Amino acid sequence: MLGDRWGVTDRDVARSYPCDDHVSSPALRAWRGVRVAAPAEAVWPWVGQVRIAPYSYDWIDNLGRRSPRELLGLPEPRVGEPFTTAGGRRRGRIVSVERERQLTGTILGAFLSYVLVPESDGTTRLLLKVVMETSRWVALGVCAGDLVMARRQLLNLKRLAERHR
Repeated sequence: MLGDRWGVTDRDVARSYPCDDHVSSPALRAWRGVRVAAPAEAVWPWVGQVRIAPYSYDWIDNLGRRSPRELLGLPEPRVGEPFTTAGGRRRGRIVSVERERQLTGTILGAFLSYVLVPESDGTTRLLLKVVMETSRWVALGVCAGDLVMARRQLLNLKRLAERHR
């Protein structure tokens, strides 16, 4: 599908993601990824902060409110908690979490897994996979929109984790 991959390798695409356990026949499958020059323990708190802010284009999905640029010392994410916040409203819910390894949630019918893969050189691959059961046309539109928003989100999380490590 057009726009289904950004910043990922064939190995990243071939791996299993927790979101795959929640959607048996996805029409939408999209992978995003960045290499973060910080260890997973420095990246993890930023991934956890998607619970309170989107970290993408704040003027679009956060009604102009700026996503925090400092860590807020949030407790560890837990299954059943809201997954994210957009426009000042809590959205979705967390369906799976493993500290410093993965955070998976659902929002608007999609399931998303953020996966942290530590590398031997002290960097971390921050991967995001989105799956959704929907029509092919809706999947195409969602994939294109997600490419723009998720790319910005991952680049922002990368920059913040590298700056604050």
